[in-house]
Amino acid sequence: MATNGTNIVQKLWNYCTVLRDDGLSYQDYLEQLATLLFLKMAQEQNQLLGRPSIIPPDSDGKPLDWPSLLALDGVELETHYRHVLTELGKKTGMLGMIFRKAQNKIQDPAKLRRLIADLIDKEQWMTLDADVKGDAYEGLLQKNAEDVKGGAGQYFTPRPLIRAIVDVMGPTPGQTIHDPACGTGGFLLIAHEYISKNYDLDRDQKKHLKFHALTGNELVDGVARLCVMNLYLHGIGGDDIPIRGGTDSLQQKPSVAFDMVLTNPPFGKKSSFTILNDEGEATKADITYVRDDFWATTSNKQLNFLQHVKSCLKIHGRAAIVVPDNVLFEGGAGETIRRELLKQCDVHTLLRLPTGIFYAQGVKANVLFFDRKPASEKPWTDELWIYDFRTNEHFTLKTNPLKREHVDDFVRCYNPQNRHDRKVSERFRSFTYDELIKRDKTSLDIFWLKDESLEDSANLPDPDVIATEIAEDLQAALDQFVQIATDLRKPAVRT
Repeated sequence: MATNGTNIVQKLWNYCTVLRDDGLSYQDYLEQLATLLFLKMAQEQNQLLGRPSIIPPDSDGKPLDWPSLLALDGVELETHYRHVLTELGKKTGMLGMIFRKAQNKIQDPAKLRRLIADLIDKEQWMTLDADVKGDAYEGLLQKNAEDVKGGAGQYFTPRPLIRAIVDVMGPTPGQTIHDPACGTGGFLLIAHEYISKNYDLDRDQKKHLKFHALTGNELVDGVARLCVMNLYLHGIGGDDIPIRGGTDSLQQKPSVAFDMVLTNPPFGKKSSFTILNDEGEATKADITYVRDDFWATTSNKQLNFLQHVKSCLKIHGRAAIVVPDNVLFEGGAGETIRRELLKQCDVHTLLRLPTGIFYAQGVKANVLFFDRKPASEKPWTDELWIYDFRTNEHFTLKTNPLKREHVDDFVRCYNPQNRHDRKVSERFRSFTYDELIKRDKTSLDIFWLKDESLEDSANLPDPDVIATEIAEDLQAALDQFVQIATDLRKPAVRT
């Protein structure tokens, strides 16, 4: 990150600690920044480029732009700011996306005034390089994810992992790239960066990359707002925004097919919502998605996302999806889905991830790579190559965080230049279709390396690593018990 970007992050982040004393969470603070930064940059665009303001007045002709906020103080500022959020949230396009359901969470008008006048207004955001202002915002998103208590860790995939995935997938100019659970936009941003840096783009290719190549879906409105702002700060998108917010990707079959899907769906096995029974008691109801393009009907969210990603792809389209371990071995619908995936797609690579790299606790995850293929009687999967990056690898978010060089060996073994020419190594091994289909429940949960810490006490990792892994295992077990108890007392809803 550029020094200027680092300074901006530090300045804005320091003020966040002040607002925390008023009970404002990191997530709330970032949402305020997203709305205010957009208003400030719209004003700068008007001044520097001579463009008409994209911020319209309200129905009475009262201005809703940045100068209207800057001119007020005290209670008048707070009242007008709430009015701005409400009115702009009714608009369409990017305005509607950024301001939809936005609320003022800063209760002290004096602190709101300081954020507007002393912090945001002092910087000329439009004159900053896209990398500087974009990286500054990315830095805030990462700090938010790192906050265990109030952060949005499940929406933030470690950037070194995303870079490795994008490096082996190798998106090219003219392709369409989609993320049905885009969070704060990490996969889309790094795919954009990869194409920009690896190809000498002509005018039409640049236009396609900026406006048409990248699309995403995000269920949570507040996170979608952060994502749109993130893309905007990196120079991606226009009035016709590339992100749909507040919509459940799983509800219906995609109407458009894509060349590539890169995604890390939210952690958690079940989709559910709260209902009131006849006695007025609140209960949770599982959502079971019934779609004719799905191989199996299940309430397991991760299995549904895997099926949805297949449906999102064009024929010969390629996908990389982060999945938890249960997707690899769960029976019933899980077995059906794995069998069909192996038959109808070329499931060629599985990366088993180490623990301690995600901001959400208790996650054991993998990255599954596959290509969609046309109908055929013969199974498309010839062999699945598995890279074990988990056994004897120990990471923690603070003392030993994942870095890009940690996944260099996987990228080399994957051989993105010609993945049909691969070599077996200690951590990289292939399994034929016949071997996989004969396994109990067609389980893809395969490992072969010996865990050195179980055999030699001298090889034990540091105590903080052991403590973290124990905590993650306990949290995962507790979550499973809670889920079982909940499942026993709730109905299922088909959609």
